[in-house]
Amino acid sequence: MPTFPIPVFVACVLGFAALRLWWQRGHASPIILLLILCAAQSLIIALGQHYGVASMRIVQPLVASLISPAAWIAYRNHVSRANILHGLGPLTAVAALLVAPQFLDVLLPCLFVVYGILIVISAKDGADAQPDALLASGDLPAQIWLVIGAALIASALSDILIVASQMAGYAELRPWIISMFSVGNLLIIGALSFSPHLQTVTDGQLGETPTVKIADTEIWDRIQTFMEEQKPYLDPDLTLARLSRKMGVPSKSLSETINLTTGENVSRFINKARITAAQEAMLKGETVTNAMLLSGFNTKSNFNREFLRVVGRPPSAWLAEQI
Repeated sequence: MPTFPIPVFVACVLGFAALRLWWQRGHASPIILLLILCAAQSLIIALGQHYGVASMRIVQPLVASLISPAAWIAYRNHVSRANILHGLGPLTAVAALLVAPQFLDVLLPCLFVVYGILIVISAKDGADAQPDALLASGDLPAQIWLVIGAALIASALSDILIVASQMAGYAELRPWIISMFSVGNLLIIGALSFSPHLQTVTDGQLGETPTVKIADTEIWDRIQTFMEEQKPYLDPDLTLARLSRKMGVPSKSLSETINLTTGENVSRFINKARITAAQEAMLKGETVTNAMLLSGFNTKSNFNREFLRVVGRPPSAWLAEQI
């Protein structure tokens, strides 16, 4: 009787998620590539470990070497010629497979650990570390990427456990370790990658992000004037990169100035202005839902979370107090 192993189930879930995300966005993206690689790796594991397809055991380490750099590119959401450098890991894996296969036991865990640490360190900076992330999502994208980075590091642990079990004479534990750790981490990475909070917006038509240095005081004056006159926070697709281009101020200088002056990151600064706009709209008679949409939020979850953070109570409770 045919069986349906866990890796096949995970591959189907992640493959469906990738196709759905592609359908929703209408174009390919680094995050979709990451989902496809995770789905392919899970299917390869099933074919090699459960169904005994010998050729898959050769393909498995090669696909594994692609996942961690793909995760970093998805995190940065930036495809450029510089990304060619991230192909060094997979190329080294191919060379190792041809010349010294045992070296893969060291190379693959190192790739997962290095890229996992890079993501964790960068994501610790919060929302400002991803200029193309929607500011309405607050700190959630950074928190999700922290977990993905940790999952990459945990994947390296599974490779170490496999080698250790073989050296200790417990080779029969290999399928269990692969199912529990490798496939489990693939599911975590893939499922989190599908989160709507990781949606990004890229404005290639607006030109490159400015890089000219401007004095902090001048930047803060520009920010205050721009916020008051242009009200950029009412744009639900606003990102740090988009705000930077509109203001003609480097994104790093913009985020640093806001952080030093207000003690908040750009996302919290913008969302605070949105909450103030929503409060004003509700006081003028708008419903909570209309106020949410008018103030630059496009999801109830983001609006409720940020309203509670800024005001200290839910929108409906706050509105009831004003009547």
